[in-house]
Amino acid sequence: MKNKILIVDDEEDVRDVIEIALSDIGYEVYTAENGEEALRTFKTVRPPIVLSDIKMPGMDGLELLRKIKQENPDAEVIMITGHGAMDLAIMSLKYEAADFITKPINIDVLEVALRKVNEKILMKQQLKEYTENLERLVREKTELQSHLSSLGLMIGSISHGIKGLLTGLDSGMYLLGSGLSKSNQERITEGWEVVKLMVGRIRKMIEDILFYAKERDLKWERVDTLNFAREVAAVVEPRIKSQGIEFEKDFDSNIGNLKIDAGYIHSALINILENAIDACLKDESKKSHKIGFSVKLQKDCIHFDVSDTGIGMDEEIQKNLFTPLFSSKGDKGTGLGLFIANKIVAQHGGEIDVQSTPGQGSLFSVKIPQKPPASAKKTKDKAKVE
Repeated sequence: MKNKILIVDDEEDVRDVIEIALSDIGYEVYTAENGEEALRTFKTVRPPIVLSDIKMPGMDGLELLRKIKQENPDAEVIMITGHGAMDLAIMSLKYEAADFITKPINIDVLEVALRKVNEKILMKQQLKEYTENLERLVREKTELQSHLSSLGLMIGSISHGIKGLLTGLDSGMYLLGSGLSKSNQERITEGWEVVKLMVGRIRKMIEDILFYAKERDLKWERVDTLNFAREVAAVVEPRIKSQGIEFEKDFDSNIGNLKIDAGYIHSALINILENAIDACLKDESKKSHKIGFSVKLQKDCIHFDVSDTGIGMDEEIQKNLFTPLFSSKGDKGTGLGLFIANKIVAQHGGEIDVQSTPGQGSLFSVKIPQKPPASAKKTKDKAKVE
């Protein structure tokens, strides 16, 4: 591909001689007889090099130089000057002209000037590419460090969590073994309940880790919302009641259908309900606790509301609630549950609104459109926390 060059001179003979010489050495040459025409041609053709006379009627070479630099600071301009205009030639260097040559033009001298300019252009391009590559490498390194940091935090959190779960599992197995050896049915039952609880928590942890490691595409299906809500409630109700917590359900019987990935939304709601159970168990200041689970239709959106009378959350916890690896449960959590729940809901074009007061409890309101918008197939992490 030929290099473009624009020749600007009010003398036709000068333009013709330079055009022939530069065409012979491989340039794609454009010409203009004055500054105004040159500027129009420059804006259209965008040549990297301009060769312009300094003294021209109308717009002179210095003004043209300034306007070209305003239009494209990377363009290189070589000025042509007569012996009596050396002061203008020197001034042109102050306006960032690449070089100047004197009339009558010596083609060999012009070729040397052009070679220097081309080397300068090449160096600029290489420097730009180098800078862009360096910036890309810095970004990649930063992202890698962030990923490694997150991975390290996750591994540490998971290892700590698994250690606690295994300790609990050992306790349950000890109680179970002790009960069997002594034919103590009460101890057998107690040990078995601990084992079931620990196995359930291990299963939940693995599910969270698998989701965090790799997302799958949503499997959309139309479900009967009322039946779906009943199925979710049926999963957590035994555990809620076994802990002596009151479970209040309020489902709108005329709620209709909902298009969702049933498995994912089921998992998200279970995460939120189990969070409510943990919040109640953590609060020892009250004699009794209650968890509410309501489902209603409002403005083409299904609202799944989960309320609890548990320990509640301060502003700092609420602010980090949906942050991966953040957990206020100590050994019992990986810090992934609510992060995953929020991500699932966002994938469905919905959002989770949280209201909580320390010592009084929390309300999680999950809003999901009945008909997911087109953008719902793209993951959008969003949550409004009040």
